[in-house]
Amino acid sequence: MEIDDERLGMLLDGTSDRPDADGMDRKLYFKELFRLQGELVKLQDWVVAQKLKVVVIFEGRDAAGKGGVIKRITQRLNPRVCRVAALPAPSERECTQWYFQRYVSQLPAGGEVVLFDRSWYNRAGVERVMGFCTADECEEFLRTVPEFERMLVRSGIILIKYWFSITDEEQHFRFNMRIHDPLKQWKLSPMDLQSRVRWEAYTQAKEAMLQRTNIPEAPWWVVEAVDKKKARLNCIHHLLGQIPYHEVTRTPVVLPARTHHPDYQRQPVPRDMYVPAVY
Repeated sequence: MEIDDERLGMLLDGTSDRPDADGMDRKLYFKELFRLQGELVKLQDWVVAQKLKVVVIFEGRDAAGKGGVIKRITQRLNPRVCRVAALPAPSERECTQWYFQRYVSQLPAGGEVVLFDRSWYNRAGVERVMGFCTADECEEFLRTVPEFERMLVRSGIILIKYWFSITDEEQHFRFNMRIHDPLKQWKLSPMDLQSRVRWEAYTQAKEAMLQRTNIPEAPWWVVEAVDKKKARLNCIHHLLGQIPYHEVTRTPVVLPARTHHPDYQRQPVPRDMYVPAVY
């Protein structure tokens, strides 16, 4: 179902320079992943039944594994209930709006879960480090966001925030894997490369962000993400524990008998309309 980075390294150049190649056993990983995904389905049913509004924020350095855990969370869920918000850079018009405006439009209605693959915290991270906002704008954000999130919680939104933490060496390894893997090169952007140069600046920005926006109503939760498999399982397990839920009893499904009409004649489909049977 997937190939580990260390195995990919062996395939690409015969070696694996992973800082810590002793990962979790694959059989145990998939067994636990399937079990936790079954619980996520139960949580989804509970969210729909109770009309809950859930927002989960995933933040972290580039290549920290945010997308990987989001993929495993949504893998078995209904996309009409659980959707991902991964907003691009703001347009010229959006740059003139209230900073939170484009994120507010992504918030859930009753019975929905929204997973933010990066969020309004861009302002405290990449925008601050790369100079896309002024020092005053960043300070205003850090001053405003706690009250903004308290307002969301008061409105009935369940807000959960995760920071994925990796080491300098692990990010270096993952970037190298992306450089050498044709299927992952699209993940590398000039901004990602600059994040390597400005590692310490990102660290300072992260520390200030966590310190000033870790509020009782919406605390930060740090996921140790050097081991991808453990990070995914730990995050999903923790997420399930943040929302008390019960299994929703489903009405037994009975497949109805098919209706047959003796006078109906099925019309043949021209062969040139079929997809070629290459396999």
